[in-house]
Amino acid sequence: VQLQASGGGLVQPGGSLRLSCVASGSMFSINSMGWYRQAPGKQRELVAVITRRGITNYADSVKGRFTISRDNAKNTVYLQMNSLKPDDTAVYYCTAGPRVDVAPPYWGQGTQVTVSS
Repeated sequence: VQLQASGGGLVQPGGSLRLSCVASGSMFSINSMGWYRQAPGKQRELVAVITRRGITNYADSVKGRFTISRDNAKNTVYLQMNSLKPDDTAVYYCTAGPRVDVAPPYWGQGTQVTVSS
């Protein structure tokens, strides 16, 4: 499975961005797709995940501001990010895997999101 993410960039605090990730290859075993992020000097952390059936889970720090969605027909997962804060600045990675409760085996190349005035 290959993952190609896009949509990162520079945005002012309070602004919005939408990340997209297209998966290719054999998707037969893939149930969970999601996003992780890693800020400078910090550990990589889960942002949001979504199952094939649309069940979602979010990090507490993004609840109410970020929305994950998925188009199974297009093998695409999205992350709508609103009310962005400087603490959201990080490299965001698209992920895919068979289950939501284990670390995903497939990772995209990462896209930079910078929130700054």
